[in-house]
Amino acid sequence: MIKFIPFLAAVLLGCGSLVNSSSKNSDSKEEIVTPQQSMLLGKFEKTDLMQKPYSSWFEPRYKQFSPKEDAMATIKENINDYEIKIFMGTWCGDSKRETPRFFKILDEANYDMSNLEAVAVDYSKSTPEKYEAEVDLNRVPTMIFYKNGKEVNRFVEFAQESLEEDIAKIVSGKEYANSYAE
Repeated sequence: MIKFIPFLAAVLLGCGSLVNSSSKNSDSKEEIVTPQQSMLLGKFEKTDLMQKPYSSWFEPRYKQFSPKEDAMATIKENINDYEIKIFMGTWCGDSKRETPRFFKILDEANYDMSNLEAVAVDYSKSTPEKYEAEVDLNRVPTMIFYKNGKEVNRFVEFAQESLEEDIAKIVSGKEYANSYAE
């Protein structure tokens, strides 16, 4: 039983937890919101995350995050040499933590957002359009950095140091391996 409690806590708090789910009884006339209805799916922009129900977690985390200045200097110097794809899930705790930070970093670096493709996936890490098919997506968030059309590196799920320090390593060409790299 003791071993089961940490597992149960991880399931309830991790990327499998429901966002904005509710139930309806015949007397209350409450709206039923299923997990599928409450998740963003497919290509999106930052402004989509600034709308309800996502704004409840996106905006406070975006505003509260202050990236480290030395990492930001490196990012500002190099980031516009890259095209980036981010895959995230609005249902995923790791995505809720890292995606607002990611957009704050891009905004502070004056990144050309026309070079960003943002894709929200479902629980199986897929989209109806199959945007994920070409990138070997296993975990979210995943941020893939491309230079001259070729993948250079990727950030997967959580930082080795901090998000901005990991991105600084990637865009400056320093050695970097995400947590799941072989």
